[in-house]
Amino acid sequence: MLTRALIVVLAILNVGVALWWMLRGEPAPVPPAMPSGVARLQLLDTPPAAAPAAAPAARSAALDDVTPTPPTSAPPATAEVAPGAARPPAATAAAATPASIPAPTPPAAPATPVALRCISLGPFADRDTAMAAQGKAGALVQRSRLREVPKPGASSTYRVMMPAAASRDEAQAMVKRIAAAGISDYYIMGQGDDANAIALGQYRNREGAERRLAALSAAGFTARLVASGGAEGAQWWIDAALADTASAGTTRQRSGAAQQRSLECAGLR
Repeated sequence: MLTRALIVVLAILNVGVALWWMLRGEPAPVPPAMPSGVARLQLLDTPPAAAPAAAPAARSAALDDVTPTPPTSAPPATAEVAPGAARPPAATAAAATPASIPAPTPPAAPATPVALRCISLGPFADRDTAMAAQGKAGALVQRSRLREVPKPGASSTYRVMMPAAASRDEAQAMVKRIAAAGISDYYIMGQGDDANAIALGQYRNREGAERRLAALSAAGFTARLVASGGAEGAQWWIDAALADTASAGTTRQRSGAAQQRSLECAGLR
């Protein structure tokens, strides 16, 4: 009985020794022996904000017997400001000044329209002269038109006529064609320079005569408008709207007109 108890105790001791051997860990390495005459290296605590360049100087100062090597030239590093240090005035001003933002450009004010000014230039002896004067005015006028009026003292009427035929029979044949087209108010002139010409109406204003000409042209007939008294009894004027920068006097001189008169612009719109 005693022998069995000893065996159990020995087994437990063996198991305990085995567990201690397994759990004891690796033994700490023994540092090699330093040669005589060499100082031992000691690490110094440095503050967290110390510049990296100060570490080599601290380590070299810790070695009493080691001859320091001459420092090599290095490019200058940009100085860093510690968290608690004062910021330079220039940097503080740059950080405090916001980025310059250009002010929005105000919208341009709409241009004030210039009131339209209209004049009549003339008188001109015939249509061709008036057309030439109209071209000379050029850019001084915005738009223009020609207007024929009777000379002072002449009857203010306009006649619509067809050219004189070679004989009375030809004139009568033309009258039959005019009547067949549904056109009335006509007669054959029997004497004078306009003998055998066909008169197709007499009007007090030019607008009525021009409407008659348009109706004859649509029906296929060629006619002409004659102011009362012939070509010698009429004169021509230019009704024009001046450009914004033009003056009435300059426009009159450029066109070669002898006179200028004020004109309501409603008729030119």
